[in-house]
Amino acid sequence: MSHHSPPKRPPAPAVLARQSHRPPARLDLGGPPGAEAALALSRLHECCGPARRSFAMLVATRLADLGDQSPIWWISPAWQADQLHADGVAQFVSPGRLMLLRPKRAEDVLWCLEEILRSGTAGLAVADIPGLPGLTAVRRLHLAAETGAGLGKLAPIGLILTPGPGGAQGVESRWHMASDHPSEGGEVPEFQSEFQRDKGHLDRAHGAPNRWRLERRRARMDPPRNWRVYLRPPQTQPQTSAPNDTFHSPPDGRMGFGLRPDGARDPAPLIADTAHIA
Repeated sequence: MSHHSPPKRPPAPAVLARQSHRPPARLDLGGPPGAEAALALSRLHECCGPARRSFAMLVATRLADLGDQSPIWWISPAWQADQLHADGVAQFVSPGRLMLLRPKRAEDVLWCLEEILRSGTAGLAVADIPGLPGLTAVRRLHLAAETGAGLGKLAPIGLILTPGPGGAQGVESRWHMASDHPSEGGEVPEFQSEFQRDKGHLDRAHGAPNRWRLERRRARMDPPRNWRVYLRPPQTQPQTSAPNDTFHSPPDGRMGFGLRPDGARDPAPLIADTAHIA
C-alpha cells in the first residue's frame, strides 16, 4: 500500500508587516493642494544650485514659524571661503540660534553632522560641503537622524548643500534653487508696491523683490516639480485674514517667504506650483 504525502500548500502571507504604513512626518514648506513642497523629518536631504543657502534659510524660517527655537547647526570646512553673513541671516532667524562649526579635516564635516543628528537636540542641521558624500555616509546620516528622533525631543532635518548639480546618492530628496530675477525690460510683479515701503529689501539690480526658482529634482515619495519663491518684508501690523495665504511674514520683524503666481492679485501660498511653465 503506497502512501502519498499531501500536497504542500503555499505559505500564508504574513499578518504583520515590518514596515510602517503611515506616511513619514513632514515639514510643510507650502504650496497649493496636490502640489505641496515638503521635507520628511528625521531624514537627510540635499540642495544644490547657486541659491542653496537661501533654501536652508527657507527651511529655518518655516521651522521658526512653527515655534522651533532650537539651535541651527551650520557646518562648513575651515578652508571654505564662502561663509554665512550675520546681517543677512538676521533677516530670517536670530543669529544667536546659529551654531557655526568649521572643521579642519574634510572627514570631520559629515562626522559632526552625524553626531548632531543623532543627539536629537536640533530641528535643523546643515552641512555646506565642497563635494558629494558617499552612499555609506548618507545611510549613516539617515540612521543618525532616525536615532535622534527616537532619543531626543526633536525629529531633526539633515540638509547637505552641494556644489554644481549635486547628485548625492541615497538622499531622501534633492532640490535645486537659483535666482529668478526679471530679465532686462521684463515685467515687474504687480505686488512690488508692498515692498516699496521697505526699499532696503528690494533687489537693487532690477528694482524688484528677490525671487527664486525652486525645483524638486528627485524625492523618494514625491514626483519632480517646480515652484517660484518670493521674499516678503516683515509685517507692520498683524494680518487677520488672508484666505489664500499659506504663510504670512513673521510678526516679530523677521523676513518671510511668500509667492504670488504670475498675474495673481490675491495673496497666494508660500510656494505655488509652476510645473505648467517649466
